Amino acid sequence: MEVSYDYLKMKIKILISYAIPAIILFLFFLGLNSGNRYSTENLVGKKISNFALVSSVNNEIIDNNDLNKNQFTLINFWASWCAPCRLEHSFLMSLSEKYDLKILGINFKDNKENSLKFLKELGNPYYDIGKDVDGKVSIKFGVYGVPESILIDKNLKIIKKFIGPLDSNNLEEILEIMKIN
Repeated sequence: MEVSYDYLKMKIKILISYAIPAIILFLFFLGLNSGNRYSTENLVGKKISNFALVSSVNNEIIDNNDLNKNQFTLINFWASWCAPCRLEHSFLMSLSEKYDLKILGINFKDNKENSLKFLKELGNPYYDIGKDVDGKVSIKFGVYGVPESILIDKNLKIIKKFIGPLDSNNLEEILEIMKIN
């Protein structure tokens, strides 16, 4: 029995028309069942190395030597255009003023004049402010949105990462870690 070329061609088209949607569905369900691929939890417990960025305050370099002077440092990624940054700002002011936590602000993709206006209006909790105009420093820390904060110790070890605006629960957690509570 001989099979015609047209018959084979038709069978291949039918097979492909079922195979392509099946493959797409398989990949879709595979993606649903996989965990969060962009997780920064693996940064906690690791040390910061080769940290350097330019200060927007005095145009000097802020590096590892500046960070290890403090028992704890909170690195806060923020921007003047960021509404949630306004929500967390009172908590940053409290940590800086009441509890003497050194906070390094990293101004994320922001205009210097706007950031200065923001700080003049709400207060300045930062002992220094680095500028991250192109977002490369943020990427190194796994930041994918502002605000985000990273608590490090004097050995430059990442103790805790806070995604989103700090709130009263985060404040208590930071104080507990610092043993000020």
